Amino acid sequence: MIGEPELDGEWGPAASTPAEVVAGEPGRLPVRAPARPWRWVAAAVVVTSALWAGGLYAFGDRTAEPEIRYRVTDDLCGQYKAPALDGLLGGLPNAASEEGSRHPALDWARCSRRSGRPDSSRSVETTALVELHKKTDPAAEFALDTPVSRWFAPSGGAWESVPGLGEEALVTSPGEETGTGLRLRVRDGGAVFTIDVSAYESMGEDGPDLPADSLPRPDRDALVAAAVEDVRALMTALRKG
Repeated sequence: MIGEPELDGEWGPAASTPAEVVAGEPGRLPVRAPARPWRWVAAAVVVTSALWAGGLYAFGDRTAEPEIRYRVTDDLCGQYKAPALDGLLGGLPNAASEEGSRHPALDWARCSRRSGRPDSSRSVETTALVELHKKTDPAAEFALDTPVSRWFAPSGGAWESVPGLGEEALVTSPGEETGTGLRLRVRDGGAVFTIDVSAYESMGEDGPDLPADSLPRPDRDALVAAAVEDVRALMTALRKG
């Protein structure tokens, strides 16, 4: 903060005359030249540097490039076999890969696997999304809810922590009725893995065209356990080195 003017220098005309010039004049006391402002400038530089360093320290994890421990492939379905969910949901034979994009800041790819039972009006689908954040750490936004996440927990279901999976893992809390879906998200370094499970009913004008009871309806714990097992296998398959 800037305080009062320097008191060790004299204001006015005398202050503008160097002390060595007036020292020899009779009847005049030596006058000290006003203090130069450089120490104020230096102090401001020190304070600004300290604030900048503090900001970098506070946001260091965000500004530093995250560690990339995984890779992204164009054919993600080649790695996302989803054997646990496949067995639990009665088969997911229809697979489709989306190679996504490659960018200096973010790489991503997606794979969808869906049931193909002609004797049922009910379809089950699981989707794996892999994101590699290469410039900024995704930790700051990882726990934020999104409109897509709310679809998997329409009643505002809370995220639950899943221990022992990556650096951080969260899963939605599906309702008591099966088929409401779930979302499992895992963060490890700059990688974010998202596993979605959802169910659909094919409806005709007068209701379902086919019975819906030919596909299994697992309970919540079994569904979460299968998703955890499959994302762990996917992480192992995409691990670098």
